[in-house]
Amino acid sequence: MHDKDESPSLLKRAGTEKLREVFLKYASIQKNGEHYMTSEDFVRKFLGLFSESAFNDDSVRLLANIADTSKDGLISFSEFQAFEGLLCTPDALYRTAFQLFDRKGNGTVSYADFADVVQKTELHSKIPFSLDGPFIKRYFGDKKQRLINYAEFTQLLHDFHEEHAMEAFRSKDPAGTGFISPLDFQDIIVNVKRHLLTPGVKDNLVSVTEGHKVSFPYFIAFTSLLNNMELIKQVYLHATEGSRTDMITKDQILYAAQTMSQITPLEIDILFHLAGAVHQAGRIDYSDLSNIAPEHYTKHITHRLAEIKAVESPADRSAFIQILESSYRFTLGSFAGAVGATVVYPIDLVKTRMQNQRAGSYIGEVAYRNSWDCFKKVVRHEGFMGLYRGLLPQLMGVAPEKAIKLTVNDLVRDKLTDKKGNIPTWAEVLAGGCAGASQVVFTNPLEIVKIRLQVAGEIASGSKIRAWSVVRELGLFGLYKGARACLLRDVPFSAIYFPTYAHTKAMMADKDGYNHPLTLLAAGAIAGVPAASLVTPADVIKTRLQVVARSGQTTYNGVWDATKKIMAEEGPRAFWKGTAARVFRSSPQFGVTLVTYELLQRLFYVDFGGTQPKGSEAHKITTPLEQAAASVTTENLDHIGGYRAAVPLLAGVESKFGLYLPRFGRGVAAATPSTATGS
Repeated sequence: MHDKDESPSLLKRAGTEKLREVFLKYASIQKNGEHYMTSEDFVRKFLGLFSESAFNDDSVRLLANIADTSKDGLISFSEFQAFEGLLCTPDALYRTAFQLFDRKGNGTVSYADFADVVQKTELHSKIPFSLDGPFIKRYFGDKKQRLINYAEFTQLLHDFHEEHAMEAFRSKDPAGTGFISPLDFQDIIVNVKRHLLTPGVKDNLVSVTEGHKVSFPYFIAFTSLLNNMELIKQVYLHATEGSRTDMITKDQILYAAQTMSQITPLEIDILFHLAGAVHQAGRIDYSDLSNIAPEHYTKHITHRLAEIKAVESPADRSAFIQILESSYRFTLGSFAGAVGATVVYPIDLVKTRMQNQRAGSYIGEVAYRNSWDCFKKVVRHEGFMGLYRGLLPQLMGVAPEKAIKLTVNDLVRDKLTDKKGNIPTWAEVLAGGCAGASQVVFTNPLEIVKIRLQVAGEIASGSKIRAWSVVRELGLFGLYKGARACLLRDVPFSAIYFPTYAHTKAMMADKDGYNHPLTLLAAGAIAGVPAASLVTPADVIKTRLQVVARSGQTTYNGVWDATKKIMAEEGPRAFWKGTAARVFRSSPQFGVTLVTYELLQRLFYVDFGGTQPKGSEAHKITTPLEQAAASVTTENLDHIGGYRAAVPLLAGVESKFGLYLPRFGRGVAAATPSTATGS
């Protein structure tokens, strides 16, 4: 599993022997003792693209030529390995595009090369570009004989679509009035700027004009806005000091953008007009920008073990689907809770022993000087497995306990989250408090049995106590002894923990809002520190109420009685006993639990039409190559080294540069005039 945002520059090269093994698996041609891949071997079989029978063979050959630097129609192992290395370079996207246009493989692009590829794109077939105009002559010379090197080509590719847009405007305005109709505006943007459109923008192209004719300055500002959305996101983050949820006004973003001359007030006007057309709001936040800006070409390269779409759209979310969603979360939460509890159980045992240790009572001297001393003595006298005394009932209870806590928190957060995905702080606190209250029905019986088993080992001569014998002795009502103290601890704990976790996670996300698993673990652990430490007094009271007082020890009758007696006999410091052990137990436990819970949702992805955990990937697949890649439901283990980024990069050639190649056409395999669809 590769669950981080890996740009091509971060990919590690594959080993030669392993790469050769993969190459030979797909190479179908053998000449003079050497093996070669055909265009179909490379594009359709190895990359898994253009899998339809009516595929466009010209598009397949064009893509294969990127790796076929000798341009002989076959890909040798050395060419296969060289392209794998290219995919690992920092500028792999531009280099891949360059090799697409370098039709002769001599390291330059001629006018004929450029024209040949451009004429094969879907854009040229819909809005032809003048390949004999002044733009082309400025780059290739009046006689179009000048050759373009790689560095010059990158600028040519950058400028080409801007020129294409302006040429399209001129073609729609033959009288030279400086205006075009809203429908012509829509036609140009949908075709020329297709790679920069999200569904929200595409659906509002006519409504944003309000039925008025579109002037040339407005047209240029609109296309510039689409080009500069990543920069505008940075302006927004600068204005909000890194927050992604603050709502800001037009004046605020104008003020933040004034140092950047490439962003004009007209572009900001269009931005707010477009956001208003999509969301009907006078302010914007980061989610508005994400809805306007298309996904960046470097995707998170994540391989899901399962992917299920339970509903076609959020509107199809029935009560039954919502119940299924809660059941799904409950199941994953149970497993995550069990993993977290097992990891930190020895720390929990030490914490319980320390909290039950009493000073100033008849029993005499204390058994443990500190948490470390307690840990050593448990191992010495009870063996290593003594650290896991009471684990089984803990696991039996912690699975539903953590599951109900995570499920209720998610459920309440979903109900209190607005349509833009924002939730106010008070709602986060309320959701956490509800989660804490709901878990007590599982927590209290679990805690009282666990605590009595954990302290049983302190009496050397005592007979071995079993969990079931404790349950029978307590009875149903006895299992809820100390429930008030449990509520006093669990409600504020969750009310502190979950909002702190959500905000810490957001702060640790990368610039695209994505959380690496290590940031999830860190956020979960950090949030546990204030939550666990601040509710320690309630935890001490709960422990004293639930443990069996031995001969000579003080007994307590309720929360208030325990509070008074502990204060009188042991002083205020007694309320903070085991704070360090509690923090060291709760902090990593919740860190492990939350990272497990969220990673399980990424691995076993089910779309119920509701919200997904923030920071996980949920990119919309929009380009034909990406759709083809998405049709492969399992990870291709043969895509090693740089080839792990091959499909996303080829999709990037389409989505970043607008070089959409026809997907269908006269195929070389079983295509007929009735099935082939011309593009």
